[in-house]
Amino acid sequence: MKIIDVPQSGKCGLTVTYPSRFGLTRRAWVVPANPKTAEQLAVRSSLALRAAEWDALTEAQQDAWIALAATVQTKSKLGQSGPMTGLQLYVMQNANLAQVGEPTVNSPNPKPTFDPNVVSALTIANVSNVISIKLTCSGSSDAFNLVSAAAPQKSGTRRAVAINYLGELPEVVAGKADITALYTAKYGVPSVGNRIFVQSQQSLDGWKDVPGAYTAVVPASS
Repeated sequence: MKIIDVPQSGKCGLTVTYPSRFGLTRRAWVVPANPKTAEQLAVRSSLALRAAEWDALTEAQQDAWIALAATVQTKSKLGQSGPMTGLQLYVMQNANLAQVGEPTVNSPNPKPTFDPNVVSALTIANVSNVISIKLTCSGSSDAFNLVSAAAPQKSGTRRAVAINYLGELPEVVAGKADITALYTAKYGVPSVGNRIFVQSQQSLDGWKDVPGAYTAVVPASS
């Protein structure tokens, strides 16, 4: 239920409080489901591996990560953030590198300057009841381009929820990258009138830029 209280987030006793689109909300705490999907297990295994690798670094290597991490702020929550720890930066960079098939690094990569994202728009076509989902692209970038999306939503929805990684941006042909196969492999074929949310994010040297967000509604067949 919606409550009036000081800004807060997290579990306290048998309740959980969190900011929602309706304001500060509190609900009863329940044990979260743990489906242990292949994707979940792969991510957990990768994070555990990186954390174990940290202890195998030399003191000089750890100090280098700690020094760079002190200049990187964590994601703001309730208006507050702070510098990352060396371990957090090590895990983040190497998890990002592993996601795109790059080798582990023992020394931190400085934050790069990203080129403009090549993706500029999302287009959905429905020809003879065959739906295609494509990203409009232009320009070039040295970074990996990662595509994420949410499950189909009602057309009136204006904010994406539960964005999940789909894969790397497919080959661009005539200014379009066809992500239909990526999307339907994850969520199935959307229905006419569904709204689709897609994000495009660049990854380079273990760092990621701010994702570009795009949305469109599945049109009726033409």
